[in-house]
Amino acid sequence: MRYKLTFVAGLALGYVLGTRAGRERYEQLKKSARQVAQNPAVRNTAETAAQQGRVYAGKAFHTVSEKVGDRMPDSVAARVRSLRERSHADGADDWGTSNT
Repeated sequence: MRYKLTFVAGLALGYVLGTRAGRERYEQLKKSARQVAQNPAVRNTAETAAQQGRVYAGKAFHTVSEKVGDRMPDSVAARVRSLRERSHADGADDWGTSNT
């Protein structure tokens, strides 16, 4: 999903930068992009995708840590622990979304 969104954003940026339609077409595209970004359905979908990403990252961490065990460097383990504690403490992650 993330790669599709990145591709679409790149495609839109390329179109905007490559177009010769002028300033009014640019403003029209900018307005449309803002409306899409502010759409509650889009925001909810992005939040859901972010939450699922956090869940899968947590599962992956546990799976890897079970297999790696004590071979994981302490600095990596400490960094992961601090990130998890920080995200649980204030209810938000580095992307500005909540963990609801």
